[in-house]
Amino acid sequence: MNKKIFISSLLLVFFAALGAGVVLGRSLDFEGYSVPGDYSWFSNIPAKYQNLFQEVYSLIKSEYVVPAIDDNDLYYGALSGMVDSLEDRYSVFLKPDLAKIFEEDMQGSFEGVGMEIGIKDKQLTVIAPLSGTPAEKAGIRAGDEIYAIDGEPTIDMPIDIAVSLIRGEKGTPVVLTIWRKGWNSPQDIEIIRDTIEIPAVTWERKQENIGYIRIIHFSQDTIEEFKKAVQEITSQPLDGLILDLRNNPGGYLNVAVDIAGWWVEEGKEEVVVISRNNVHQETVYKTKGQGVFDKTKTVVLINNGSASGAEILAGALQDWGKAVLVGETTFGKGSVQTFNRLSDGSALKLTVAYWYTPKKRSIEKMGIAPDKQVDFSSQDYKKGVDPQLEEAIKILKQEQK
Repeated sequence: MNKKIFISSLLLVFFAALGAGVVLGRSLDFEGYSVPGDYSWFSNIPAKYQNLFQEVYSLIKSEYVVPAIDDNDLYYGALSGMVDSLEDRYSVFLKPDLAKIFEEDMQGSFEGVGMEIGIKDKQLTVIAPLSGTPAEKAGIRAGDEIYAIDGEPTIDMPIDIAVSLIRGEKGTPVVLTIWRKGWNSPQDIEIIRDTIEIPAVTWERKQENIGYIRIIHFSQDTIEEFKKAVQEITSQPLDGLILDLRNNPGGYLNVAVDIAGWWVEEGKEEVVVISRNNVHQETVYKTKGQGVFDKTKTVVLINNGSASGAEILAGALQDWGKAVLVGETTFGKGSVQTFNRLSDGSALKLTVAYWYTPKKRSIEKMGIAPDKQVDFSSQDYKKGVDPQLEEAIKILKQEQK
């Protein structure tokens, strides 16, 4: 299974983006799922290819040096190869065990290290460490490249193997060999695995009358947690709001669309995102205005770990002129995947469309650029300072004058 297959759907510890997407993700923008029921297409495959498959299969079974090769491995490998031929990093065939892990991760509780991984520029890469997890506490950052896992090189390592090596029982260690931009050489970082329970939303009040809401991922619990955060944040006078989408790998599309409505005038409908499929047919996703923050000065924090649903929400608020975006250009995960459960417990995650902002800006690979570029360096992290958050507060204070 080639490393190009996908970037954020299988998570090591979280959506496989939260996934992550992956989670790892839930960088998972599922429009639905289906179980194929008509296999008549198979008989339409040219005979030469059916014969070729049989020839290869027979040679492997009769002459391969390891005689006990499992048929399931061969069949699943053939299916993986077919999906791999699409050369789409987000489309992937999942064997039953991986499909089960993927769905478990979507529930938000599992044992691991707490980060989303994927393949970026052909390298196993951290998409985002999740807040409060062992990965974050060990100093793992979005964009870190993983060169080895417990000493085993990751070059050409299938993503499912990487996931299985990093996952593990609570209390056990895993050593990741990490390279980060600005480093002279890779470094080994030991992480102790733990039970990962990820809240969807956190909130507090910052200086004076400034509210702060962080959305960590868009899951089935996010809307209720967001509503609770809004109730508490707005219980006192509010002069400005910081919405933190950093290291948010995405999640369910409908959740991101729903939350966007809190910045829209009550009762009014606005386009949040547009999808365009393989025949250029467009589907428009609208939100109904809640009117809570439509007149509230808002700063949205983003970085290269903001992906998928986080990019959709940030892009919509930027296009509407409802927020100032501060930080770094987002990840650039602008495609739609359907999650197809198959009859034997395996699954196919398949890219079926691309996302565009309300002004029809492409998200795929381009990402969402901030209005105010503010970097967050390794030195800032070590010192415990947050220049992006500081800039957001500064902007809101200026608005108050």
